[in-house]
Amino acid sequence: MAARAYWKGQIRLALVSIPVEIYSATKSGAAVSFRQIHEPSGKPVKYEKIVPGIGAIDHDDIVKGFELSKGNYVLLDEEEIEAVKLESKRTLELVQFVDTDAIDVLYYTKPYYVVPADELAEEAYIILREALKRTKKVGLGQLSMRGQEQLVALRPCGRGLVLEVLRYADEVNKAANYFRDVGNDKPDADLLDLAETLIAKKSGAFDASDYHNHYIDALKRVIAKKAKAKGKRVLEDVEEPPETGRGSNVIDLMAALKASVDGKKKAPAAEEEKTPARKAPAKKAPARKRA
Repeated sequence: MAARAYWKGQIRLALVSIPVEIYSATKSGAAVSFRQIHEPSGKPVKYEKIVPGIGAIDHDDIVKGFELSKGNYVLLDEEEIEAVKLESKRTLELVQFVDTDAIDVLYYTKPYYVVPADELAEEAYIILREALKRTKKVGLGQLSMRGQEQLVALRPCGRGLVLEVLRYADEVNKAANYFRDVGNDKPDADLLDLAETLIAKKSGAFDASDYHNHYIDALKRVIAKKAKAKGKRVLEDVEEPPETGRGSNVIDLMAALKASVDGKKKAPAAEEEKTPARKAPAKKAPARKRA
């Protein structure tokens, strides 16, 4: 079945309009879904829409309301909400262009593929794509999707364009509130060199297929065991990495970094801690006196 367009409209750059369709670039990964179960009966728990003093109600009788004051609501149906006039409803106007690395990663939320709506739109689409590549810029604009006006960025991606939904400024917590107590001292030069060597050693091209969700596999394994356990608890033993302990000094950090660069599993300092202490040599028996 062909993918369904998430949004249809046009990208506008000054007097140029490009009809496009937008498709979700991501999908839900592997997951294990659980139901809430009433343990005594073994039956699934269901939820009902309840109005105090009235009881269960029909879903068709529900509308959206905005609370003006306590207990006082303004009611709106779907048609009234859809009728809200926004120019960005079917048009993405590119109002600004910034460098590709100018937007902090904290602002990105979700990517979408943008494709030309027809052959007539393809020429202008390709020109915009190549212009963004050559200038190394990202286009910014606002777009109404699913009842909200989103801040978005448009960037080239291979032969196409990718639209990325961004968070607004008031949706991002200020980093200073969390990092103000972190020291700003310059690190030891030797330690920094070792850390850079370790990073270089582990550097490579990113390939998402190299990574796998091991938790889902483990969870499915536990479910399979539980199904055969006839009600008995099933707990798997998990090997946790050894704790390095807090308050390790610079010597321990130096040893750990060196061991990491050399490819050893444990730092020498940690190995020394686990090495049993040598027994003191036994005292020699006193020499026998000659008769």
